[in-house]
Amino acid sequence: MARVTVELKKCDGCATCVSVCPVSVFELKAKKAVVVREKECIECRACEVSCPKGAIKVETA
Repeated sequence: MARVTVELKKCDGCATCVSVCPVSVFELKAKKAVVVREKECIECRACEVSCPKGAIKVETA
């Protein structure tokens, strides 16, 4: 299972991760991306690659 983290200091709330994630792992809350369905992550890394601020990390076990 993947571990998905968002570095909130870097996140500017652009919602790119929300748009590119095929399994809806992220939601915007208080203008920041939040991981809400980590267990659904399929480790495609689209969020990590697409984040313009480099705020997302996907780590695999």
